[in-house]
Amino acid sequence: MKEIIRAAFVIARRDFTAIIYSKAFIFFLLGPLFPVLVGAAAGSLGGQIAREAAQPVVGLAMSQADSRKMLDARDTLAVNMGEHYFTEMKIVGDPDNNAPKKPQDYLKKKEDNLSVVVTGPLAKPVITGTKRAVERESADIELLAAHALNPGLVKLPEATPDIVAETANNDKQLRTVTAQGGQILVFFVTMLLAGMVLSNLVEEKSNKIIEILAASIPMESVFLGKLFAMLAMALLGIAVWTSLGLIASQFLNEARPSFPTPAVGWPMFVALCFTYFIMAYLMLGALFLGIGAMAATVREVQTISMPVTMAQLVNFFFASYALTKTGQPIEVFASVFPFSSPFAMIGRAALEPVLWHHAVAIIGQIFFAILLLRIGVHLFKKNVMKSGNAGRVKDDGKRKLFGLITVRG
Repeated sequence: MKEIIRAAFVIARRDFTAIIYSKAFIFFLLGPLFPVLVGAAAGSLGGQIAREAAQPVVGLAMSQADSRKMLDARDTLAVNMGEHYFTEMKIVGDPDNNAPKKPQDYLKKKEDNLSVVVTGPLAKPVITGTKRAVERESADIELLAAHALNPGLVKLPEATPDIVAETANNDKQLRTVTAQGGQILVFFVTMLLAGMVLSNLVEEKSNKIIEILAASIPMESVFLGKLFAMLAMALLGIAVWTSLGLIASQFLNEARPSFPTPAVGWPMFVALCFTYFIMAYLMLGALFLGIGAMAATVREVQTISMPVTMAQLVNFFFASYALTKTGQPIEVFASVFPFSSPFAMIGRAALEPVLWHHAVAIIGQIFFAILLLRIGVHLFKKNVMKSGNAGRVKDDGKRKLFGLITVRG
């Protein structure tokens, strides 16, 4: 066992050094930044376009005096309630000075982007629009009309804030956001990095390097060394990305996202997310090594790995679905099933303060990763080493036969 670990360390050091000193490693570090930047820019631009395109407007087609009172009431109440509390309003018509139009005529004008049109007197305003728009705007329009009629009757009291750390509502509903964030982050990073194990093995198989290594050291050491080299490379990449993220967060200030405190506390939750990433990476990496043992070409790798990737996506959705069903059979199964266990246990860490469940889950995941690694080694010996040995036996037979012919000659 000691020799296997020592040989695995040699393979890991060789692969790790070869990767981090290559030019491709720089592009590997920069690779995830481009989708993040593009996604943030596209999301910001799309959100701005959506807000501008879908921003509703309340059209006022009352008398000029009533319309001005409504606008003044909106400005007065917006001081206390916030500018964005009330929908934007604009005067679209004056029945006293112009020929009266039907409210439907104002709603047909696309350039005004009207959601409803208010007509009639302040004492009994008429709101014209779709059912959903009328229900959304009725309360605000009635409040503004009441204030416009008699400002003294509508006076908003000033509330005194009394802030507490958290309420009972935080225990489940709000912490679910933290759980989902941890699950998505671990899944994204795992799927991003685990595929490199597969490509590295297939490349060395095509170059016959793997056969040279297999002739020198146990195959278990080769697989274990490659898996841990890729894990070390992944952790280095995560360290770089985390550092960049922390630096970028200093410039966001109030724009930084805020997540509710998980049940186990932030330090333990971060440690568990990190641990479950390692477990998910080792299990998926060991599975990919087994796939690489069966595949002879890159095309075969893509064909075989695609169902595995889709299955892992299903496992992630399964763990996300079981998130709010803590203690129920479906959530227990998601926590026990090895490939969904890391994501399900992240959800449990955010919602439940119990820690011994995580110790049991991590131990089970370690044993399952070892089992997958052993299966991968067995498949490699069966599919690759056997053909290589057969070839060497034939070559040895040819040499013996040639030597025999030479002696007789």
